[in-house]
Amino acid sequence: MSSLLDVAQPSVSAEKLAASKSALLRYRVMAFATGTVLSIATIVLILKSSGVDHLKPLNAVLWIGHGWFYVIYVLVTFALGLKLSWPLARIGLVVLAGTIPTASFFAEHFVTKQARDAVNQPVAG
Repeated sequence: MSSLLDVAQPSVSAEKLAASKSALLRYRVMAFATGTVLSIATIVLILKSSGVDHLKPLNAVLWIGHGWFYVIYVLVTFALGLKLSWPLARIGLVVLAGTIPTASFFAEHFVTKQARDAVNQPVAG
């Protein structure tokens, strides 16, 4: 039995990964969208704080957009985590990556790579 604090990708069968392919694609799209909007919103917030006042409306729209994208990102991350039998700590860390500018890009890369590599590991059972 794996620990709740374990963050490693458990081994999965090729069939399970194939069944998770659409969930992985949804996760990848939302990680990219969430990370892009968060990065742009952070830059606009810095500019607005530097005295560029005409960016206030854009700033508000971007942060609201990030909020909605983040909600969807959380849902698709949980769906992917359940399909790939992730430990709770791994789901939590991947969800948190959507709150740090550019972290979702790195998380997406490692999640995708580790999910694909997990097929080559022997399935515990």
